[in-house]
Amino acid sequence: MYRFLLTPRWWGINVFAVLAIPFCIFMGSWQLSRFEARVDTHQQQEVRAADAKAAAARPLDSLLPVDTVTSGRQAGARGHYDTDHQLLVPGRTLEDKQGKRQGFYVLTLLRTDHGKALPVVRGWLPGDPGNKADAAKVPAPPKGEVSVTGALQASENQSSTGVHADGGLPPGQLGMISAASLVNIVPYDVYDAWITLTDTQAPLRAVPPAAAQGTGLDLKAFQNLGYTGEWFVFAGFVVFMWFRLFRREAEAARDAALGIVPADEAPGTPAAAEPDADARAADESAPVPRV
Repeated sequence: MYRFLLTPRWWGINVFAVLAIPFCIFMGSWQLSRFEARVDTHQQQEVRAADAKAAAARPLDSLLPVDTVTSGRQAGARGHYDTDHQLLVPGRTLEDKQGKRQGFYVLTLLRTDHGKALPVVRGWLPGDPGNKADAAKVPAPPKGEVSVTGALQASENQSSTGVHADGGLPPGQLGMISAASLVNIVPYDVYDAWITLTDTQAPLRAVPPAAAQGTGLDLKAFQNLGYTGEWFVFAGFVVFMWFRLFRREAEAARDAALGIVPADEAPGTPAAAEPDADARAADESAPVPRV
């Protein structure tokens, strides 16, 4: 009754199922491991962020380059603010007791004692930097040599939250905080990092540090979890379809063996060839014997 399993058609079905099921399980397990890794790094980053708030500030150069370990750490630097190149970063959201509000960052470049400039986000203000009344609320940076302390952040890129990478901003505004976007604005070298100050001048509000890229439970992390479910569903679907085809052909073979259906109508059995037109015509024209 199960001889149909030895047909070429079923050899192909069986080979496909044997290869597809382990492949789907492997891909589902791999996607699940990526989601678990993102959860672990998210938890580690939360611990590091809590430790960074309590830890003493370290010199900026000792924390570079910025990675998942040094991101959010308190960094200190000395120098003087370049008041000629103060920039406003539009389209930045800050959450407070009134909910999420749209505003802008106030970024001033600190010319350090080492010659390079450090982008410093001195704080956040609500409103639109293109509005003269909102821009007039920005306090002037301190004069002379200053010491600054803030949370270290990696340079932003096009996938960072809130960036304006399309260009077209008016003079005095910056869409993305990075050394690459500042290279054509200032005539000196810039650190490939920036800090957000812990203590700000009124009416500026401190900008909380963002989690290092690739460590948060963002949409991409939950996409990995969704792909995990999809691959396991695919594996189950292959098993279901194989069993369904097997049961249908086994029942048909059993019915043929019991004579319920003709054997030539059972699945996998070629139908008997019908006589062609010439043969039928010859049969019809043949003389009928007289009795």
